Amino acid sequence: MNERNLKDLLYQEFARIGKSLSSPKRLEILDILSQGPKSVEALSKATTMSVANVSQHLQTLANSRLVKFQKKGNYVIYELADSAISDFLTSLHILSEKQFVQVQQIKQEFLNANLGMDGVSLLELKERIEKGEVILLDVRPTEEYEEAHIPGAVSMPIEELREKLSTLPTNCDVVAYCRGCYCFMSVEAVELLRSRGVNAFRLEEGVRDWKKLQNNK
Repeated sequence: MNERNLKDLLYQEFARIGKSLSSPKRLEILDILSQGPKSVEALSKATTMSVANVSQHLQTLANSRLVKFQKKGNYVIYELADSAISDFLTSLHILSEKQFVQVQQIKQEFLNANLGMDGVSLLELKERIEKGEVILLDVRPTEEYEEAHIPGAVSMPIEELREKLSTLPTNCDVVAYCRGCYCFMSVEAVELLRSRGVNAFRLEEGVRDWKKLQNNK
């Protein structure tokens, strides 16, 4: 086999990954799975797709070896096939923001700048938590918090936040985070907290960003 044939075969294999990522919904599924394993039913709820459609997308991702699954009782649980896929998703987000002004415009449309925590990095936030100046809320589902969370964060899923507001101390700021800058659960949380008089902020970073920061130390 000559060099040309070898290259053709090689790039054909690379293209398998590209083809499986050509669907916006499959990218969303991978993003959600980067937070931890999920059942088909949970992915259906998170993406507002039917179970049948989610299953078809998962089959495509499984054929490209981007996800793997196991059976637990009556449920089939999916997860990313490798942690490198999470790193790839982060790189894809960064590249898309750099290359397409539309990505930034969409972010600005949905994210009010006042909800951000301008000038406060994850490291600075850690210091403020340790000093008792701020409470960090993880508003993702409980199973995602249990899978991994930013140290010092308190689990308070968005659907439980309204009934648990009275448990929050009133003498410090509250920062909410979710799945990262393209997730809007934390926006909803901050809006609710502020409507109740709480000095609340949104942290754009999520667990994936925190892990990346730890790996770069």
